[in-house]
Parts: sequence; structure tokens; C-alpha cells
Amino acid sequence: MNKSKCPSLLARGLLAAGIVFAAVAAHAAAPSFEQTDLFEVGQEGYLSYRIPCLVVTPKGTVIAINSARRAVSDWAKIDLMMRRSIDGGKTWQERVVIASAPGKVTVDNPVVIVNRKTGGLHFLYQTNYARVFHKTSADEGVTWSEPVEITPALEEFRTKYNYNWNVIAPGPGHAIQLDNGRLVVPVWLCNSGTKAHRPSVVATIYSDDSGKTWHCGEILPDTLKNMNETAAVQLDDGRVALYIRNEEPGAYCHAVSYSKDGATGWTKPALQPELYSPISFATVTRLSSGRDGGKSRLLYVHPYNPDDTEVIRATWGARPRAKVTVRLSHDEGKTWPVAKTLDSGRGGYADIAVAPDGTIYCLYERGFVEGNNLNTRFLSIARFNLEWLTDGKDSMK
Repeated sequence: MNKSKCPSLLARGLLAAGIVFAAVAAHAAAPSFEQTDLFEVGQEGYLSYRIPCLVVTPKGTVIAINSARRAVSDWAKIDLMMRRSIDGGKTWQERVVIASAPGKVTVDNPVVIVNRKTGGLHFLYQTNYARVFHKTSADEGVTWSEPVEITPALEEFRTKYNYNWNVIAPGPGHAIQLDNGRLVVPVWLCNSGTKAHRPSVVATIYSDDSGKTWHCGEILPDTLKNMNETAAVQLDDGRVALYIRNEEPGAYCHAVSYSKDGATGWTKPALQPELYSPISFATVTRLSSGRDGGKSRLLYVHPYNPDDTEVIRATWGARPRAKVTVRLSHDEGKTWPVAKTLDSGRGGYADIAVAPDGTIYCLYERGFVEGNNLNTRFLSIARFNLEWLTDGKDSMK
């Protein structure tokens, strides 16, 4: 009699498992991916749109900022331009300049932080690689305060660390607020004695009073050649990780350094061979936390074309930028086993943000003007979900 019951029990068990699997599948969203061009060369008389900066507010407003250049050079007349979406990236408001200066002034390196404590936005940028300013918005980026100069915080690098910089720039891209409320912004500095961007080092500046005052953190150990543009993320254990562009000979990958507070005690930057770089900026953010029974997920975006080894800029060894790729880590950045290409063509800098509903947005440089490997034709935004990134193998549901 027991023998006759065993198949029945097995069948019921398999049926129950099937019902559970079907229920999970039913709640998982279908893979979704959409791409929209937000800025194109020639619009508003600008010859180049570069350096993406992207955030999503707690209310779901998507804010895309970039450097709108009257010429291709990093030293051109540059304004900072914004577009907003209040319907999840389906439609976009008109382009608007949110930072500029009279005359031929370089206004560049946009950085935005979402302040989770106040609901406001912090916006930092540099002018002529010599001064840094801070603006705020309390209405989802509709209006911005008058700029407040915070260069004195950067002068502390001279007095505290005897680093007499000639060039300084924040970010670029989004920066972070730590769990304790601290605002942390990566910066890079050069002390060539001229306006050259090399040699360079990396540090952070921070604020513990919602941007009212700013201070310099420690300069990272100067162990890799020309570390510069850097992105930050807070790990589940509270540490801050910096992902650092560098020009270490033959490396062609980003480096990472850690600090317990985002300002001091930085570890020796370690090269990450898995995170290829043609010598370009890359970005990182958190999708979900492993705390309280959750699942740790970090997202990282970079141009990934390691087979193209042509050197297009001998000055710093740069290779062609192409195949903007999103990576996913489940172990706080130790490994990045999931990777998917956003665009198989030429592409460079990117910034990434996550909406409250788990939708992922990536603003990235797409395509290049013929004859110029570094002049972006479009700034495009991709909107996708975790199901698309993982081919349906993972879901936020």
C-alpha cells in the first residue's frame, strides 16, 4: 500500500513545484529595452555633446545632463545642458542650459547627487579646470539655486597634502550619498605647472551638512599612472569603492580603491582585469542591496572592445571606444559574470541610474562624427529592466 502512495506523493510534489515556478514566472516582468536619442551634434549650434550625468529622483523624475560644446576640445566654450522626463523616460522636456559663463569659458564635469535625506538635488561642476561650484534644486530640477563657489575646499589639497594643483575637476557623472548622510564626490587633480591634464591623482571631497560646507578627503596612493575620472558606490558593508580610470602602461582596465568613510584611509588602487578600459570613464551604481535578506546587485557600464588594440591617441595610449556594455555583480564587485552590450557600435562615456520601481536607465555617448574617434554624434538613453539584462534569469519581483 505504501508503494502505491509513493507515485502519488511524488506527483503532488512535482505539481506543487510547478505551481510555484509558474507563479514566480507570472510575476516576473518581460524583458524590456528601449533607446532614445536625447542630444545630437548640431542641435542649438553645439558641435559636440559629451560627458553624461544621470540621476533618478525618489519621485521618479529622470534628469539627464551633459556638456554642450561649441567645439570638440575639452577647453572649448562649454555649457551644461539638461533634459528631464517625468513619465519614466517615455517623453522628454526641451533642452535647457543650467550652467554657463560669459565668454569662452569651459563649464564642464557635471556631477549630481540625489539627497535622500532632504529629497533635493546637489549639482557640482568646474569652470576652466580651476574653480568648482555647487547648486541645489528643491523641485526635481525645475529650478536651480545660484551657484556657490566651493573651491576653498579644494585649496585644502595644497595646505593639507602639499599638492599644488593647476587643474581640478569633479566626477564626472552622478556622485553618492552615504547611509549616514555624507555627500561624497570623486575629484581628480593635476600638478603639471600648466593646464595639462597629466600627471594626475584622485581624491574625494565631502559634505556632512547637506552641502553647506565641503572638505577635502585624502589623496589616493599614487601607485598607478595618471589616475583621473572616477565613479563611486557604497558597498553593503559600509565601505566606499572608487572605480578609477588610469593610464598604467599595458593595463587597459579600471582600478578600484576602498575607504571606510569615503574620505580617508584609501587602499592601494588595484587593477581589475575583468573591467576592460580603452582608457575611458566608466560608471557604477547599486541596483539592490544584500542587506536584510535582499540580493546584492551592482551595475557597471564601460566600453568593452578589447579586441581593438589600435592606439588612436598616442599621448595617453587611448584605444577606440565601442560596444558600451552593462555588467552585473552579485558579490559587491568581486566578480562581474553577467554582461550585455547596449550598443554594438562606437560609444564612450556613460552614466547609469535606477528608478524606484527598479527600471534601469543608462545615458551614453553613441556613435562618432566621421573622422573623429572622440567626438560623439549622439547622447542616447537606454531604458531597460533586469530581465532584459539577464535574459529573464533574474527579476526584481
